Amino acid sequence: MLRVLCVVWCLVTFSGSLSPCVAAPQAPAKAATVPVEQYIRQNYIKQEHMIPMRDGVRLYTAVYLPKATDQKWPILMKRTPYSCAPYGPDKMPGSLGPSEHFVWAGYIFVNQDVRGRFLSEGQFEQVRPHLPEKKGPRDIDESTDAWDTIEWLTKNLEGHNGKVGMSGISYPGFYASAGMIDAHPALAAVSPQAPVGDWYFDDFLHHGAFFLAHAFRWLNNNAQERSGPTTERPTAKTIPSVDGYQMFLDAGTISGINERFLKDSVPFWNDMMAHPNRDEFWQRRAILPHLKNTAPAVMVVTGWFDAEDLYGSFKTYQSVERLNPHVNNVLVVGPWVHGGWASTEGDRLGAVTFGSKTGPHYRLEIEFPFFEKYLRGTDMPAPAEATVFETGSNQWRTFSHWPPAEAKPVRLRLQAGGRMQMESVDGQPLSGGTADRLEGASETGFDQYTSDPAKPVPYSQEITNRMTNEYMTDDQRFAARRPDVLVYQTDVLAEDVVIAGPLVAQFFASTSGTDADFVVKLIDVFPDGTDVAKLPNYQMMVRSEVLRGRFRNSYEKPEAFVPDEPAEIRLELLDVLHRFQRGHRIMIQIQSTWFPLVDRNPQKFVPNIYFAKPEEFQPAVHRVYRSERYPATISFGVVPNTSGM
Repeated sequence: MLRVLCVVWCLVTFSGSLSPCVAAPQAPAKAATVPVEQYIRQNYIKQEHMIPMRDGVRLYTAVYLPKATDQKWPILMKRTPYSCAPYGPDKMPGSLGPSEHFVWAGYIFVNQDVRGRFLSEGQFEQVRPHLPEKKGPRDIDESTDAWDTIEWLTKNLEGHNGKVGMSGISYPGFYASAGMIDAHPALAAVSPQAPVGDWYFDDFLHHGAFFLAHAFRWLNNNAQERSGPTTERPTAKTIPSVDGYQMFLDAGTISGINERFLKDSVPFWNDMMAHPNRDEFWQRRAILPHLKNTAPAVMVVTGWFDAEDLYGSFKTYQSVERLNPHVNNVLVVGPWVHGGWASTEGDRLGAVTFGSKTGPHYRLEIEFPFFEKYLRGTDMPAPAEATVFETGSNQWRTFSHWPPAEAKPVRLRLQAGGRMQMESVDGQPLSGGTADRLEGASETGFDQYTSDPAKPVPYSQEITNRMTNEYMTDDQRFAARRPDVLVYQTDVLAEDVVIAGPLVAQFFASTSGTDADFVVKLIDVFPDGTDVAKLPNYQMMVRSEVLRGRFRNSYEKPEAFVPDEPAEIRLELLDVLHRFQRGHRIMIQIQSTWFPLVDRNPQKFVPNIYFAKPEEFQPAVHRVYRSERYPATISFGVVPNTSGM
């Protein structure tokens, strides 16, 4: 029989850890000594249902119920395109729910194959567009499928307490977001984790630039068509080489990659190639404008080093906040890779360490209490508005607003000689730069480099055909030493600088061609012989982003550059909370290739860049201006220099 005991935990942060002090339910002590898979077999029973939707399509749904009948259990649901395996009434999984804590506490777990995937009927559509107006039972979307599922569960399952929660990571995070729109009355708490928010800025596209290595691998593994309901995963095409840099370079063009490796077998790849601009195809797949009338409690979760859906996470939090003023909507951000909060220790990424096991801490002391409070009614305080991990100092912090209301606007200004000055928004120099803000600058001051698509800057030193998780904290010295990468840095910092919230790069650039990409990277430069991280001179990437230059004025209507004429570039880099410690430097790198993370821009304006011909790829000279007339700045917020909470 499942029982619930109480242990005292505290969500107060001190010196980078959370300490005990709120009542958090936990299973009997003996549960911790039993493997989770064995505990599930001993304490849960499985049901399989084909739940009918309003249009008659039935969705495969696996339900795992506690055997104990001494209390009513909350329902926790996940909708997924990635399979509800194992299939069969006698087949039990090795894990259930977001973590083992939910298994031991006792929940009714519901896993569902979304429409058109695996054993569910119907037609699958990638990031199915939301229909804000529904005129009849045939007008369906992911919000109606979630509503119909919850309605069926609450009417047909025994032993539940009338409260339902939803959770999911990445694509299942998108289904959690969609499921809370015009929420079913029983839906009490939802946690979209790394959710897709707008596929023109998440995952495969970043400000119009195509994330080649990621899209190729994911679509090859997950987007093959099925012939009908099946328990089998699609068969991916064999990737011929681990050296993605050379493999994709040899293929020549995006259309060549499709023909050579995918064999034209992935319909969504073809859809993407047909829609390089943010036209109606992409606009309809943006769920952010529709996140209205959500569940009463929402917790958006992401990681600072999520290489896939960082945009969707922050924009989902912002949209729910804006469109649902009476909803308890909170944000949690840790030092994690995509989904790392659920599956890793969270104590390091590549060479960079974070000082504690942030993954287990989150699962027990943040996620579990959230659902216990809102689905079981356990007496514990609501989570903070923003619970975020400060990288650089390795400590948890909480804020009453995000971005922090106390953040003061500051900017970095690029200067001659690779220097960089920190200043207030009124132009007054602050610590961390040279005193003469524009020494040597003129009306036409600039730095330039030759960008050659035949010799692109690699995004990583690792020999790989995929997008690595580690690239987001990798040492950037390999890039800084290339002649086609501009490098700017402050003087050694005399005191800590804590950057919080989004960053915006604004500068003027020109090209001798008619098209160009611009990559901006924010970097923490460690000092010689640092005793803290043991990484002397390490250039830790903190945040990075890319803009396809043709979209500098509009994502819907691309524009060619006028050769050698300065054009304004504005690029939002997503949020950070990072402490640049005393003795470190702040660095900015600017480049125009980032291969094969991002496909190559031919640097000649063509109608559809995905179908550029090999002969249209050409070297070009790019200039980044840094003068009084054409200033180059990176703006952000700085919070008070505290040592923690």
